[in-house]
Amino acid sequence: EVQLVESGGGLVQPGGSLRLSCAASGFTISSATMSWVRQAPGEGLEWVSTIYRNDFDVYEDSVKGRFTISRDIAKNTLYLQLNNLKTEDTAMYYCAKDYVRGTYSLRGQGTQVTVSS
Repeated sequence: EVQLVESGGGLVQPGGSLRLSCAASGFTISSATMSWVRQAPGEGLEWVSTIYRNDFDVYEDSVKGRFTISRDIAKNTLYLQLNNLKTEDTAMYYCAKDYVRGTYSLRGQGTQVTVSS
């Protein structure tokens, strides 16, 4: 079965850190363009970061320098390290395959990140 399963979200104080994981099955992440996107309550889907097949990575401006996307090919798992979290980072975080301007070929069920004191 082709699927993505996210984990690692939680409640964290401002300035804290989390590491999100996205386990892929049914395809190999090394052969795909993989992204993290998020959706805050009442808002639309927002792109966060993408890692390409050649390992090149890009970030949305508000997370640049705080978030890091990576992948473990052996575990077929995508990660997002979130550091120096801010309240405005509160959202449901999804990993997505082939994400381009709001469309994607596959998306997981999401993991909730809540940043609050």
